[in-house]
Amino acid sequence: MNHELLWVLALLLAAVTLFILNKPRMDVVALLVIVALPLTGVLEIRDTLAGFSDPSVVLIAALFVIGDGLVRTGIAYRLGDWLVATAGSSETRLLVLLMVSAAGLGSVMSSTGVVAIFIPVALGVAAKLKISPARLMMPLAFAGLISGMLTLVATAPNLVVHSELRRAGLEGFGFFSLTPVGLVVLALGVVYMLLTRHWLARPKKDAEGSAPRLTLSDLATAYRLHERERRLKVRADSPLARQALNELELRSQYGINVIAVERHQRFRNLLLMATGHTMLEPGDVLLVDLASPAIALLGAYQELGLEPLPLASSYYSLHARQLGLAEVALPPESKLPGKTIQELGFRSRYNLNVVGVRRHGKALEGVLVDEKLKASDTLLVAGEWKCIHQLQGQSRDFLVLSLPAEVDEVAPTARKAPYALLSLAVMILLMVTGWVPNVMAALIGCLLMGAFRCIDLDSAYRAIHWPTLILIVGMLPFAQALQQTGGIDIAVKGLVAVLGEAGPYAILATLFIVTALIGLFISNTATAVLMAPVAIATAQELGASPYPFAMIVALAASAAFMTPISSPVNTLVVGPGQYSFFDFVKVGVPLTLLVMVVSVLIVPLVFPL
Repeated sequence: MNHELLWVLALLLAAVTLFILNKPRMDVVALLVIVALPLTGVLEIRDTLAGFSDPSVVLIAALFVIGDGLVRTGIAYRLGDWLVATAGSSETRLLVLLMVSAAGLGSVMSSTGVVAIFIPVALGVAAKLKISPARLMMPLAFAGLISGMLTLVATAPNLVVHSELRRAGLEGFGFFSLTPVGLVVLALGVVYMLLTRHWLARPKKDAEGSAPRLTLSDLATAYRLHERERRLKVRADSPLARQALNELELRSQYGINVIAVERHQRFRNLLLMATGHTMLEPGDVLLVDLASPAIALLGAYQELGLEPLPLASSYYSLHARQLGLAEVALPPESKLPGKTIQELGFRSRYNLNVVGVRRHGKALEGVLVDEKLKASDTLLVAGEWKCIHQLQGQSRDFLVLSLPAEVDEVAPTARKAPYALLSLAVMILLMVTGWVPNVMAALIGCLLMGAFRCIDLDSAYRAIHWPTLILIVGMLPFAQALQQTGGIDIAVKGLVAVLGEAGPYAILATLFIVTALIGLFISNTATAVLMAPVAIATAQELGASPYPFAMIVALAASAAFMTPISSPVNTLVVGPGQYSFFDFVKVGVPLTLLVMVVSVLIVPLVFPL
């Protein structure tokens, strides 16, 4: 063992120790590695910086952008709604659906990108079902890792092993070569997480330590909106049809304040925010706020040609991703006290409707347009979230208070959802067919997202999780350093010398364990780079088929369950799940051993020794 290899191993040990201590941050440790490796004399600076141009790193960055595009267009939240609707109140059904969905999507695209897409979905679902995110984040990460065992293109290590087989003059794996084993591991993983989810640590931040955020329902209750909300359909014979709202004076004459309009158009349903210029059409459904529930008894509906429709729940909740509520306070320097709501002109100036007023903590009733404001009043405005955001900082006369929790799930480009799905489908098609490299497919998907305005440049740059990329870039050079210092040759000779007489099953198990252990310290792509040639050379040394040995390495490289630094997938969920290092050790080590047993038993059946 030469002194250069000793330096590399010492540096690797130091990095792992800092990762375990989590001081400094993992991405800072990776930067230290990038600086320190050239000092060993093994690698030049350009070699240590090569990770910044590595296709897998660019691919992951592009998939973060794809994931954010799916969030901004509301697709991720719709998927969450589907999970909630399908799972009902069953956490068990939810966990199964979440893991199977993540693994299925991850089988044709980067598992890191898939987990990045599903994290906001899982957080939203956890909030709706009032369960700890910790019970969903780790199963999500493990499903993302298992997805790498389902197809050839699911993860970079599979492609590394495939390329190593081709480099050795052999035929590589097919697209579905790993699928039989991967499906068994997925079923095992789902059952295992159902049994061990109770082991997962709860978030360190106690929910009782901070006040919960207001919701739309809370605001509607505080201002007594539920008593006044109605859905009214414009009949074909209605005198309101084909007229603008500002010509009808519905609010002043009838006490009917139109908030928004539901309109069916070209095989899709639209929600139009009401403005003075909104033209009403026959068949429109008006979402209105009544000055008094008694309006219907006065015959106003019949006179206006309106048909009441059932309203199962608040329309603010039904349209929470487009239609919002916000409280507006009057600061001491405001010039608005003494003016009426009609004089404020909220609808004409800000495209927002004043739907409630609270004075001394009590909601006012009756017709509000002629109500003169007082300094202590708080207004409740309704309208499009974009207009509510624009209202902040526009005037010294009012102050927008904290927004309700639903603002976190707003889809600013919801109407672009079909284009986002098209962009995703094009990317997956290019990946599956192999017409272009995976990284090119992902970049094409990003460009399509941008061209269709599903995402803008500022959002795209914010979507990239740079600490994860730096961590990967910093660990990649270790693979080349160990190769150049003879570390791989020493590993092959040692493995054959110790286990050459023990039989192929023992060697397969050992290769799995060694690959999984190395994967604790460096990226699974780098682990595959190190171990694939070791596995193939070992098989040739034993006179056995190299395919089961190579597949074991591919499977073990994806079985990075044991620590939060074993894979970027795990790193992504540490924050949302608020896990400790040993949460992964406690849950991940037994799962890794189970996957090893299953792999060693099934792989020789798929690829005979």
